[in-house]
Amino acid sequence: MNDRSRSLVWDTTLTIEALAAADVALWSWCPREDRLSISGASRALGLGPLAPDCTGAAFAALAMPQDRTLADELLKPRVEGSEVALRLRMRGSETCLWRGVWLEDGLRAAGIVALESKFTGTDTDALTGLLDRRTFLARARDALIEPGEYEMVVADVDRLRRLNEALGHERADLVLSALGSRLAAAFPSDSLPARVGEDEFAVLARINGGARVADRVREALEQPLRVAGFDIYPTVSIGAVRAEGGPDAADSAELLRRAELAVESAKGGGRSGLAAYGRALESDSLSRLALESDLRNALVRGEVEPFYQPIVNLDTGAVAGFEALVRWRHPKRGLVPPDEFLTLAAEMGLMNDIGLLMMQGSARQLAEWLARHPRAGKLFVSVNLSTIELEREGLIEDVARIRSETRLPPGALKLEVTESDIMRDPNRAALTLQALREAGASLALDDFGTGFSSLSYLARLPFDTLKIDRYFVLTMGEDEGSSKIVRSVVALGRDLSLEVVAEGVENAALARKLLGAGCHYGQGFGYAPALPAQEAEVYLNESLSDGMAPIKARSG
Repeated sequence: MNDRSRSLVWDTTLTIEALAAADVALWSWCPREDRLSISGASRALGLGPLAPDCTGAAFAALAMPQDRTLADELLKPRVEGSEVALRLRMRGSETCLWRGVWLEDGLRAAGIVALESKFTGTDTDALTGLLDRRTFLARARDALIEPGEYEMVVADVDRLRRLNEALGHERADLVLSALGSRLAAAFPSDSLPARVGEDEFAVLARINGGARVADRVREALEQPLRVAGFDIYPTVSIGAVRAEGGPDAADSAELLRRAELAVESAKGGGRSGLAAYGRALESDSLSRLALESDLRNALVRGEVEPFYQPIVNLDTGAVAGFEALVRWRHPKRGLVPPDEFLTLAAEMGLMNDIGLLMMQGSARQLAEWLARHPRAGKLFVSVNLSTIELEREGLIEDVARIRSETRLPPGALKLEVTESDIMRDPNRAALTLQALREAGASLALDDFGTGFSSLSYLARLPFDTLKIDRYFVLTMGEDEGSSKIVRSVVALGRDLSLEVVAEGVENAALARKLLGAGCHYGQGFGYAPALPAQEAEVYLNESLSDGMAPIKARSG
C-alpha cells in the first residue's frame, strides 16, 4: 500500500476521538443478541451509563418516561433499508436526534446520534422566544460563577397532552407561547427564563428576599387566558432547587436534573404540586427506575394478573359476574396496588399490553368457570378499557378473536369505559362501541354521574349497563343529594332498558336500600374485595351451595 492509499484509510481511533470531540456518537443495535453498542461522545449525549454495550431494556429504561414508546420504536426490528429517524431525550441529557438504517436483512441497525442543538443555529426556542435548553444551561453555568444565593425552578404544564387533543396542536402552541411571554415578563433582566422541554419551563434567579422564585413562576403561569374562544385555566407542577454561586458552584446541568427530579415528585401529588429537591428524591428516583425495569419484565414473567371482585344480583343474592381488576405480584415487594404502577405503565406505553392481557386472562378464566359450574348460569366478566385502549387499532379484532378462542356466549365479556373517555370524541367512540357490540361484547358505562356528558349521547350509544360511582352509594345513607342521584340513575337506567350496577356496597343495609330503589346489581367490599382466581372460584362455589352470596351485616 502506497502513502496515498494509507492516507485514505480511516483510523478507527482517530474517528472515534473526532466524533467525541463533536458531541456525536455511532450506534449499532442487534436485536438477536439484545446488544446496543455505542461509541463516541456517549457521556455528553447522556448515554454514558450504557456505553460501550447495553441491553435493549437498559436503553429504554434510561429514556425519559414520555419518550419510552419512541425508544421501543428504535429497538423494534424492521425490514432492510428501513430508516431510523427519532428525537429522544435520555435522563440528565438534552434531546438527541437518532438517525440510521436497518441492514443485513433486518438483523441489525446502525447509525449516528447527536444533540438536536447541533443541528439548530439559534439560542432561543422558536415558539416562545425564551432561551432553549442548551443555551439556558450554558448561561446558567456562567451566571452561577458569581457569588450569591440562587434558585432554579422548573414548571411542568399539567395536562398538556389533553390540551393538545382538545384544542389541536396549533392552538395548544398559542397557549405555550402566551405562557412563555408571561414568564419572561415576571422576572428582571438578570434572570434566565427558558423553555427546556415540550411542556417544561425553567428559571434561574437570584434570591433577594422578595417573593420566592417558585411563587413568582406559579403566579405568572397560572393566570387564566383565552385562546380561540376557549377559556384556559393552566396549572403547573413545580420543582425547585437552591444553590450557592461562586467558583465551587454546582454544574447547571446537575441543578436542572435535580429540579426536574423535584417536578416528578410534585406531579405525584396531583395537579399544581410543589416540591423542593432533597436527597431523599435520589433514592426515590432510583427506586422508580428499578420499578420501571421490573414492570417491563413483569408482563413477560406473568406477574401481572386479573383479580376478581364479585358482582351480585341484589334481588336473588346470586353471583351474576365478576369485575376483573389488575394486580401485580412482585417477587420481592409482594402485591403492588394498581395506583402504584398503572400511571407508570401509561408513561411507559404499556397500557395496551396490560389491557390485552386482562381481556385474554379474564375471558379464559370465565370460560373455565362456566365449564366447571354450569349451575352458575349466565356469568359475565367485566374488564376496564383505558382511553388509549379504546382508541387503538386492532381492538375489535382482538375482542372477536378472544371470544372465538374461549367460546364465550355473546355478552359474557363486558367492557367498561368511563364518561370522560366517551366525551373526548363522542362520534368516534360511538363507532367503536357499536363495533365492539357487534363483535359480541357487552358494554358498561363506568362511574356514571361523575362526568358532564349529555344524556342525548347516552340514549344513542350501545350500552347495556350503567355503573353508579361508589361515592354516591357510600354516602346515600347520610346525604339526601347522593340518595336522589342514585334513585335518578336507577330510574334512568330502567327507562333506557339498561341494567344498573351500584359500586361501593359495604353492608347489607346499603344492599337493601339499593334493592328498594330498583337497582339490579351490587358490588363492593360488603360482598368481597378483588380476589385471586382460585379464591374467587371458592366464593362462587360457596354462593352456589348456600343459594346466595355472603354479605357483611354492617361496615367495619
